[in-house]
Amino acid sequence: MNISLTVWLLTIVALCALIAVDFFIGRKPHDVSIKEAGVWTVVWVALACLFGLGLLIFGGGKQGGEFFAGFITEKSLSVDNLFVFVLIMAKFAVPTKYQQRVLLIGVLIALVLRTGFILAGAAMISSFSWIFYIFGAFLIYTAWKLIQEARSDEEDEEFEENKLLKSLERRFGVADRYHGTKLFLRQNGKRIMTPMLVVILAIGTTDVLFALDSIPAIFGLTQDPYIVFTANAFALMGLRQLYFLIGGLLRKLVHLSYGLSIILGFIGVKLVLHALHENGVHVPEISTAVSLGVIVLVLAVTTVTSLLASRKQESAARDAAGPGGEEGEKNAARSSRDGDGRADLRR
Repeated sequence: MNISLTVWLLTIVALCALIAVDFFIGRKPHDVSIKEAGVWTVVWVALACLFGLGLLIFGGGKQGGEFFAGFITEKSLSVDNLFVFVLIMAKFAVPTKYQQRVLLIGVLIALVLRTGFILAGAAMISSFSWIFYIFGAFLIYTAWKLIQEARSDEEDEEFEENKLLKSLERRFGVADRYHGTKLFLRQNGKRIMTPMLVVILAIGTTDVLFALDSIPAIFGLTQDPYIVFTANAFALMGLRQLYFLIGGLLRKLVHLSYGLSIILGFIGVKLVLHALHENGVHVPEISTAVSLGVIVLVLAVTTVTSLLASRKQESAARDAAGPGGEEGEKNAARSSRDGDGRADLRR
């Protein structure tokens, strides 16, 4: 699509207005209920659907289909990010009433940084057609790596801080406890960071690593920077509410990595075929409609098989525990929540 500067500016202003409303509603630190998270998740998904329908009406079926394919792909990849967000929250022992603020600002940082990736990707695509080969090969490699990690018995039990965070902590120093939502404070005449700022930076910068997978993936579905940006924006902005809504369901999605690996591998093959076609090789190209159908089907099958496998594992665990086993697990979980209030962050 030929998007004018006016449309770009109006879109950015509208997104900023939505973010401001979200920030205003959640400005007071509080524990987010399932009801609140559910309502706002529906709101963000509905807004994304309305935007997609607008593209469908004013831009055409191709553009609308590309947006929905991109949005669903980015949303499914962002769900995988939530596993790491859980570990980050546990690592820094973030009080539950501050978690929504951490996620809101962290996701905003991620959106700004992703915009840089999108602009860079669009510039490379317009200048070098062979970049599709690199994107495609990278996605196929990532898909294979996801399968290897899913089949491995090892699990990442703790989040490790990156070099940027460690260098900032050495440079400024970090307070030994949270001071509300403050990001900096003065201690002995020196300005130091609070744990709140550290965990926000951890969320934002960690998401950039995930963008290395998701940005090439969505460019495999559409080469329109406007669609790539808006699909990423809508997928990320509803991530905070999704964290609280399905936090307890994450560990049940045991086959999610397999589903994501299939999707990334499929898009990788699509990119390679597109690159060959651009170079004059007569190969079949995968349409947007087929891409959207494959993505939805894989996610649906993955979710169903994950829930069935989790139910089977829970049933086997109860049988192994014997009489009173289930009650004992409930008492242990209740005791853990009473002890530190963060049982929902552990897995």
